Amino acid sequence: MRRRSQFSVLRFISIILILASIVLAVFQMITFSRERANMPAGLVVAGVPVGGLDRAQAAQRIQEAYSYPVDLLYRDARIQLQPSVVDFTLAIEDMLALASLERTQRSFWQDYWDYIWGRASYGAQIPLSATISNTRLRAFLQDIADRYDTMSEAAAPVAGGTAFEPGSPGTVLDQEDALVFIEAALNSLEGRTVSLPLRTIDAQRPAFENLEVLLKYTIDASEFDGLTGIYLLDLKTAKEIHFAYQNGEDIPVQPDIAFTASSMIKIPIMVSAYRRMGENPDPESMKLLQDMIDLSGNEAADWLMDRVIDPVRGPLIVSEDMQALGLENTFLAGYFSLGSPLLALIETPANQRADVFTDPDPYSQTTPSDIGMLLDDIYQCAQFGGGSLMAVFPGEITQQECQSMNTLLVNNRLPVLLTAGLPEGTQIAHKHGWVTVNGIINAIGDAGIIYTPGGNYIMAVFLHHPDQLIWDPASELVAMLSQAVYNFYNYEEISGSS
Repeated sequence: MRRRSQFSVLRFISIILILASIVLAVFQMITFSRERANMPAGLVVAGVPVGGLDRAQAAQRIQEAYSYPVDLLYRDARIQLQPSVVDFTLAIEDMLALASLERTQRSFWQDYWDYIWGRASYGAQIPLSATISNTRLRAFLQDIADRYDTMSEAAAPVAGGTAFEPGSPGTVLDQEDALVFIEAALNSLEGRTVSLPLRTIDAQRPAFENLEVLLKYTIDASEFDGLTGIYLLDLKTAKEIHFAYQNGEDIPVQPDIAFTASSMIKIPIMVSAYRRMGENPDPESMKLLQDMIDLSGNEAADWLMDRVIDPVRGPLIVSEDMQALGLENTFLAGYFSLGSPLLALIETPANQRADVFTDPDPYSQTTPSDIGMLLDDIYQCAQFGGGSLMAVFPGEITQQECQSMNTLLVNNRLPVLLTAGLPEGTQIAHKHGWVTVNGIINAIGDAGIIYTPGGNYIMAVFLHHPDQLIWDPASELVAMLSQAVYNFYNYEEISGSS
């Protein structure tokens, strides 16, 4: 009896233990099932831990984590970018669905078994999925640029001098690089501060239009009360500056103003002579050419026209050549020698103006633009084998002859007027002249092709005063005008060395 009783107790205890185990297993299963309905422990979505949260809680936590603004630094300025401003949108449902898919790939019983044995870890990482409106982000960056960018400023002419005041550099937002950095910050939980990439814009060199301002400043500072005519041609861009100026007032230059050509008319004579000398000019003709240009010899000019062009109509043929080139205000109406008759009374648009009068010599006249354009014809022919000279006189003027003309003008080494405003060694192919009546100078002119490191250009300057030009201040004014133009073309070299 004792054994049966003992057996019954053991049996009862066993049944109790079995039932307890079953109850415990059921309880564990219920608990596991509830937990399995939530996000598993260790789950990270878009860098946000969401283990143990239900779907709604997980979505809220992820949304909150990415709702903080991004700080943008533009130098010392701090600008906050709210993600909503650029339509930053999280694909939360897609990410949570992907998490669920990852989890359900394992069987319920396998997960339950791991849970019972304490192996219920979930190390999956669901990457961020989000979209940004590039259009709105670009608009936001443009607004920043509009408010904070500083544009560079061009060098400005200095009143009373021949130089330019240096400009200032600017700073602008590099919007393309900023797009990349901001998108990365919006897609990150850390590093939500972006130092905006900036670019420095170098100070601008002086504007070509400002050169005219500087030239007028220079004339005003000299207190010259006569008439100044200037023609400037940029030989790279073909931009022109052309004006006449007196006592602070502009005078129209259409048509241009007639000035006595004086010795500058020897440039047209040289062109006409080369047109007729052929490829192998005789030594005597070349000697006359050199004396006419280098020594500004009037007798050499007459003999050259008599020998090469025409002994009777030489001056008029020179004028006809200029007319053929379109230089309607440039002419020579008689020989230089004293007492030579006026071969023709030539009227031009320039010398028929009634509003301005420089008392131009009826024997020889030109304008700043005419003599400048003739020098351009020589330059284009010498440098490139083209231009008006070769087009108007085909087969009669060659590139080599134009190069010889340029060389003759370079050898005219006068240390005053345009040359005096240039650094020593600067090459200038020019011809000058002035008009003296009874020992009084009324007009001065100089026109040349100037070759500089910063660019080549043509400059023609004429001064006229109805009473008298005093040589020193007048020649100094021409030199200062020349210096101002040189400083413009070589601004970087000059400002860098100052």
